[in-house]
Amino acid sequence: MVAEAKKREIKEAHKRKRIMKERFKQEENIASAMVIWINEILPNWEVMRSTRRVRELWWQGLPPSVRGKVWSLAVGNELNITPELYEIFLSRAKERWKSFSETSSDNDTEGISVADREASLELIKLDISRTFPSLYIFQKGGPYHDVLHSILGAYTCYRPDVGYVQGMSFIAAVLILNLEEADAFIAFANLLNKPCQLAFFRVDHSMMLKYFATFEVFFEENLSKLFLHFKSYSLTPDIYLIDWIFTLYSKSLPLDLACRVWDVFCRDGEEFLFRTGLGILRLYEDILLQMDFIHIAQFLTKLPDDITAEKLFTCIAAIQMQNSTKKWTQVFASVTKDIKEGEKNSSPALKS
Repeated sequence: MVAEAKKREIKEAHKRKRIMKERFKQEENIASAMVIWINEILPNWEVMRSTRRVRELWWQGLPPSVRGKVWSLAVGNELNITPELYEIFLSRAKERWKSFSETSSDNDTEGISVADREASLELIKLDISRTFPSLYIFQKGGPYHDVLHSILGAYTCYRPDVGYVQGMSFIAAVLILNLEEADAFIAFANLLNKPCQLAFFRVDHSMMLKYFATFEVFFEENLSKLFLHFKSYSLTPDIYLIDWIFTLYSKSLPLDLACRVWDVFCRDGEEFLFRTGLGILRLYEDILLQMDFIHIAQFLTKLPDDITAEKLFTCIAAIQMQNSTKKWTQVFASVTKDIKEGEKNSSPALKS
């Protein structure tokens, strides 16, 4: 027994030593990558961003110290939002909150619907308390609670056509952890203005169906056995993809891993969100093939906590985002065309 205990002790010591060695190597890599990003890449952003060397370095994960800056540059600011504009919409949000708190009437306040009141107050308030609860920094009294509240409130005033949708708080929170307040708002508004995010947050069913159909083309191409297994249970992508896309994986994956996904998403765009989804399915393919509808849905809704960047990114790298000779954008365009033609053919007006 003593000998066995000694063996276990030695084994554990070796394991700890290996982990420490890997961690030290990782820290060294991050430090050297940071120097390259700060001294070479960022000062020459437009020239270097698309080079093979930078893309490979980007794939390995951005150093935390430059992550926010690179995200901002990659997302861009097509909306031309300034810090001053953010302050204007934040002031409007504060005025609305004040007017809501001063009235307890069930009647609508001037120009503000009950739905707006609920979105601005109840949903945002409720969601903030549920955003990364284990970190405690976004909960009431936490250092980032008010910042998160401000960004979400300002956005509902800036984009009343979109309003507040559950899941937004996670995206805003990740940006707050990596950027200053005004910069986080600028990146947030521009990110949500991308076609995929806009389709999901506005619950544009027609567009969402096109994304799901395109995803299934690559699902069948890469993971045919699992695809057929899901089909046999009529398990459609909306059951698990909506939550993943809504929060850009920040709720589904460990935070550090979600940031790695964001890194490459900022590099490759919406395609990478769906490639990540296929990577997750590939990683757990053997387990999922043994499950029925209920257990698959439960598993994909609450992924294992021990998922690692190395394992996931190895699986993502193995996913081919090319169907025959068509890439993601071309398949999406074909799906859109097929759906339009299908709608035309099924139209009673055209048949009569």
